[in-house]
Amino acid sequence: MKIIHFKSKSLLDSYASQIIIQNVMAKPNLVLGLATGRTMVSLYSQLIRDSLDQNISWNKVITFNLDEYVGLGKLDAASYYSYMQQHLFSHLNFNQENCHLPNGLAQNLSLEGPRYEGEIKNFGPIDLQLLGLGVNGHIGFNEPNSSFDSLTRLVTLADTTRKQNTFAFENGKVPTQAISMGLKTIFKAKKILLLVTGEEKAQALKNSLEVYSEKYPASILLKHPDTTILADIDALELLDEKSFKTVLAGEDLMR
Repeated sequence: MKIIHFKSKSLLDSYASQIIIQNVMAKPNLVLGLATGRTMVSLYSQLIRDSLDQNISWNKVITFNLDEYVGLGKLDAASYYSYMQQHLFSHLNFNQENCHLPNGLAQNLSLEGPRYEGEIKNFGPIDLQLLGLGVNGHIGFNEPNSSFDSLTRLVTLADTTRKQNTFAFENGKVPTQAISMGLKTIFKAKKILLLVTGEEKAQALKNSLEVYSEKYPASILLKHPDTTILADIDALELLDEKSFKTVLAGEDLMR
């Protein structure tokens, strides 16, 4: 595992964007795992700018999103389908047939996880998976004490997660359930890029790096063969001196 720190979110976004673009250039039909949330908004804006500047084609890229809320359809402004259209898909030449998200309106929610796993298996494994980190240490919607062997499934959202995501809902009513990739599903990705910013994520990051436990879902990444964490200084503020010895300066790598 590598940890790379940045003085600002904009520098972090620029670095992450170039990593993604380099992977697309190396493999035009890249299988890319995508995340949502506030951390990704500025990253996707940077990715759009860089892609247009560098004339990057996304037509053959295959995407799989981590999760979707139960009860929200594609036309719902708070759905992750709408989020992806607003912040990424509609701005570049993605083939919409290659863009996959769980179905939050599936008639049989217990079967939606296995169906989505089948889609990933048909195209995968995922070459590069983007992740954000929840304040309680979740990745995807895998809440604390999720099994490290979990696959895509119906999950119940923790109160802390729902509170964190109220910004996206005009009425403040966040769904109580979602369909989420499991921890084992995420772990199967060839490469993982975890973005962590802000002091509110510092404790979750510290716990995830220091204790391998299902109590801290992101700690599964400690055993992944190719995970890179991109973090700003605020997110790293609780790491001890020993941990900092393994942290690389992103600004130096960008020169």
